[in-house]
Amino acid sequence: VQLQASGGGLVEPGQSLRLSCAASGVTLNSYGVAWFRQAPGKEREGVAISRSAGGMRWYTDSVKGRFTVSRDNAKNTAYLEMNSLKVDDTAVYYCALGNPILSTWRDSRAYRHWGQGTLVTVSS
Repeated sequence: VQLQASGGGLVEPGQSLRLSCAASGVTLNSYGVAWFRQAPGKEREGVAISRSAGGMRWYTDSVKGRFTVSRDNAKNTAYLEMNSLKVDDTAVYYCALGNPILSTWRDSRAYRHWGQGTLVTVSS
């Protein structure tokens, strides 16, 4: 199983980025796809998840209304659309596969497979 995260970069506050997570060796629609991020000196944080069943999406409060998680099962790829980016969004972003329940979706231990991370830097 391989997850290839891409799309990170340097942007100014208020701008947008779209991250991609391309999966191989696994059928994406069997899993929830989550996005985590880790800023320097901070713990890894769950940002959003697109569940495999029912299409439910959950977000951490700090990104609600700004970030949108989606997936294209035909392309075996998931996305994180990030709008109105803030300096505090600066982090390495990771995608992960798993099927957590609502109470555990932010727990990194709930995920079996991880991508390598892509760096998002928001700075003026």
